[in-house]
Amino acid sequence: MPPRTLPVRREDLRRYAEASGDHNPIHLDDGAAQALGLPGVVAHGMLTSALAIGVVAEWVGGADRVLATSFRFAAPVVVPADAPALLEVAGTVKKVSEDGSSADIALVVTSGGAKVFGKAIVTVALGD
Repeated sequence: MPPRTLPVRREDLRRYAEASGDHNPIHLDDGAAQALGLPGVVAHGMLTSALAIGVVAEWVGGADRVLATSFRFAAPVVVPADAPALLEVAGTVKKVSEDGSSADIALVVTSGGAKVFGKAIVTVALGD
């Protein structure tokens, strides 16, 4: 899978909060995030994983090809007020099912040089 770089902006966080109903202030307010020991506003974990899944879905020909996902978070994506955070997404095929109908794609997702996920596997359908 070719690597992709995705920008994540504060506006993306506001829009995601509205769509998801997740208005946790650590995703919207620097002061609230810093009060909890974070360096600043951080992206929603589900938004981060959805963006990574989107890269895989595009590569395999559509979201309908995504069969399952498994993520374990390792570090938050800090989103500065004045510039986007950059989400680097790369993946490799780790396993193909015995019947060749599906494959596990292992992702490496980083932001600011830190691994975002300790584990990120997307299982996709193969073939027609």
